[in-house]
Amino acid sequence: MTQITIEYMIMIPILIMQIFLFPLTTGIIMNGWVDSRRTLALQETASHLGSSMQQLYSSLNHVSISAGNVTNRLDTPPFIEGYAYTGTAELRNASDPNSARILDITLRLVGTEIVATSSVTLGQNVLWGNSTLMSNSTSAGISAAKLGNGTIQLAFTS
Repeated sequence: MTQITIEYMIMIPILIMQIFLFPLTTGIIMNGWVDSRRTLALQETASHLGSSMQQLYSSLNHVSISAGNVTNRLDTPPFIEGYAYTGTAELRNASDPNSARILDITLRLVGTEIVATSSVTLGQNVLWGNSTLMSNSTSAGISAAKLGNGTIQLAFTS
């Protein structure tokens, strides 16, 4: 009889610990998966945004295109799993300042700490207009202006 009591004394605390340990562990693992999924979705959106910028620049950079303005409405999702995101970009010179310039696009998921970046190589004749993208804006997009001297100025519209 004493063996059964000793077994219960050993097993009951282990069972009680499992009641708390399994849900806690499951919650931690699921939070990691959710963050990974959101990060991947935000990274895909940043890559798509960078690709759109590069295509718009390439289209306007041709000599047959005269000066003018173009606005491209984005087909990116306004929300990622219920969260809006903001975008900023910064233009920097490549290692050879006479060759190309690189546009670094940064997207942040509002309400979380998730950030995704994308870099796009553009030509030397590009300028970046200081602007911010708001994903949930009805007019979220990219604007490009080709100036008379061949310079192309890109910016977000919101």
